[in-house]
Amino acid sequence: MMPEVNWVAVGLCGVSSLVLGGIWYSPMLFAKAWQRAAGLSDEQAHSGNMAMIFGLAFLLSLIAAAVFAMFLGKTMSLGAATAAGFSAGLCWVAASYGISYLFERLPLNLWLINGGYHTVQFTLFGLILGWMK
Repeated sequence: MMPEVNWVAVGLCGVSSLVLGGIWYSPMLFAKAWQRAAGLSDEQAHSGNMAMIFGLAFLLSLIAAAVFAMFLGKTMSLGAATAAGFSAGLCWVAASYGISYLFERLPLNLWLINGGYHTVQFTLFGLILGWMK
């Protein structure tokens, strides 16, 4: 039997992911450092089908939030859900990136930027899902 999921909360998680990304990867925070570490020129960073990139990013965020909601269930408190989100972001997502980045010899600051984003992203997921249970 599939666990019950609050789809409005999942939708808000998807939106929060895009808003966070817009701030995190903006010039006011980590845009230039991220571009340098990723080896992307301004032209490369702004090329591609942005509608597809943002649309798929939103879809993937919804999938991550929905499965995380199933993991949390409906009984977890706000504090526990937020802590679980932080832990999932740092210890599952960022740590998994770290393994790949080590073998790919990618820069530490790229891991810190991307891993930091996902740590905050999942912390927000936990906060939203815990609040709207």
